[in-house]
Amino acid sequence: MTSGLVQVYTGEGKGKTTCALGAGLRAAGHGLEVLMISFMKAKIAMRNGGAEINYGEFRSTEQIPNFTIIPVGRETFVDKENPDPIDIEMAQNGLRLAQEAIRDKKCDVLILDEINVAVEWNLISLNEQLELIHTKPEAMELIMTGRYAQQEVLDAANLVTEMKEVKHYYEGNGVQARKGFEY
Repeated sequence: MTSGLVQVYTGEGKGKTTCALGAGLRAAGHGLEVLMISFMKAKIAMRNGGAEINYGEFRSTEQIPNFTIIPVGRETFVDKENPDPIDIEMAQNGLRLAQEAIRDKKCDVLILDEINVAVEWNLISLNEQLELIHTKPEAMELIMTGRYAQQEVLDAANLVTEMKEVKHYYEGNGVQARKGFEY
């Protein structure tokens, strides 16, 4: 890999994490080492009376030797107005993992899933996010996802895609989050 870029997937529409996973899958298929840190997401969730894998990607990437996902969040939603100290601590842990991956050049592709939301909800600072962009190794691809990407992040990125919701099956159809598609 010769020159890594910064990609940002943001906006109100569905598909930001899915897009990052696709990019990671493609890179892994070419033998690149992919590390994805999922902010504000837990690996295990309680559903239908039992514990199960929270998001399908946590299971499917276990089959890909050079694609690692580290979730750094709890099963419960974070209160944007009053985040629990554990939510801040977990996000800060994710930030430290990202800093370490950058410093030690641990991967070819670093995906920071939902980092934009973590910044918007004051779990990590905008300056800390920008520092990740500015200190990444030249050869490392950095992908950041989540709604609320700040203008400074958009300006620093090489590629920005804004997901725009035109129509969603949640609206007025009684469709709920579906296993294999929303989680």
